[in-house]
Amino acid sequence: MASRRLFTSESVTEGHPDKIADQISDAVLDAILESDSNGRVACETLVTTGLAVIAGEITTDTYVDIPAIVRGTLRSIGYTDSTYGIDGDTCAVMTTIDQQSPDIAMGVDTGGAGDQGMMFGYATDENDTYLPTPILLAHRLTHRLAEVRKNGKLSWLRPDGKAQVTVEYENDQPVRVATVVVSTQHSPDVSLEQIRREIIDKVVIPEMPEDLFDAENCVFHINPTGRFVIGGPHGDAGLTGRKIIVDTYGGVGRHGGGAFSGKDATKVDRSAAYAARWAAKNLVAAGLANRCEIQLAYAIGVAEPVSVHVDTFGTGELPDEHIAAALRKVFDFRPLAIIERLGLRNPIFRPTAAYGHFGRTPEMKRIDGREVQLFPWEKLDRVEDLRVATALSGSVTAAGR
Repeated sequence: MASRRLFTSESVTEGHPDKIADQISDAVLDAILESDSNGRVACETLVTTGLAVIAGEITTDTYVDIPAIVRGTLRSIGYTDSTYGIDGDTCAVMTTIDQQSPDIAMGVDTGGAGDQGMMFGYATDENDTYLPTPILLAHRLTHRLAEVRKNGKLSWLRPDGKAQVTVEYENDQPVRVATVVVSTQHSPDVSLEQIRREIIDKVVIPEMPEDLFDAENCVFHINPTGRFVIGGPHGDAGLTGRKIIVDTYGGVGRHGGGAFSGKDATKVDRSAAYAARWAAKNLVAAGLANRCEIQLAYAIGVAEPVSVHVDTFGTGELPDEHIAAALRKVFDFRPLAIIERLGLRNPIFRPTAAYGHFGRTPEMKRIDGREVQLFPWEKLDRVEDLRVATALSGSVTAAGR
């Protein structure tokens, strides 16, 4: 008998207050890394009506103009009018920055993890991004909301917005988009009827896959409260690190609790989560499992992870413990090794701070006169290595029987 279930994931636009905070924090991080690749950064941002507050611990031998970074980030998102509640040209900016604790630095300087904790990576073969379909489609909708706002196709849109997609699964494979929810900030002079019609026609339908989407049999909730004029930091305060499920897998799989934005890669909250995704994606691409979740766990100041756990949810070609052993042969999960293999001392983090850290296409970009790779943890460069390592593990297992 076929097993059917519904699963829902959410995404938010770059103008959502929490995402504004994430982008500011990562813009500060990138500005420091451009001049000081060894800078230690833990930058937190609060945005509210007319005000941005930047706090945290930063150790660097360079100088960055934090107020200018804040204002430039706000302008690039679209907050250029004081009637939106915050304006990159006129808002107040407060900073309170200390250096990284020497107690933490003592462990990190020797190559150890910057904190204890556990990080998860996930991949599935249900589409070519290796992301769960609900979060993939939710990101597509929020990205398109920003695109049609910025290119003038929907001039009544404002920066803040959210999307939610419910997908029906049959035997763990997506078969239908069941429900789409979009809530978008808008100008006060547009009708709800126009909002609903144009969001469905110009945002939702163009981004839905034909094999999963039938507009006649999909439930739409477009601005279900009827009005969304006050938004952004004027409607809600925004904080760095408050959209960790949006940033990862939309609620599929587990999460260790650590946020990404504003942290340099010595913080394993970020670098180990990227490494776990890198490993999980390559493992699924190698055909060793249909879906896979990898957990890495660390102790502060200790380089080697205290555990590497693999769960293939019964879809693995080998027992999970043998796949975990193969992963350890192919991937070096020590923090400094992750940083070096993935080029995480480069200023590549601002693009991650909206529309998800995973499922993106790795691409080269010239920054400050040098070529760097964006989203390097999305590379499929260890597929053959994993096939060889698991083949050897399988041979050993067979011989043991």
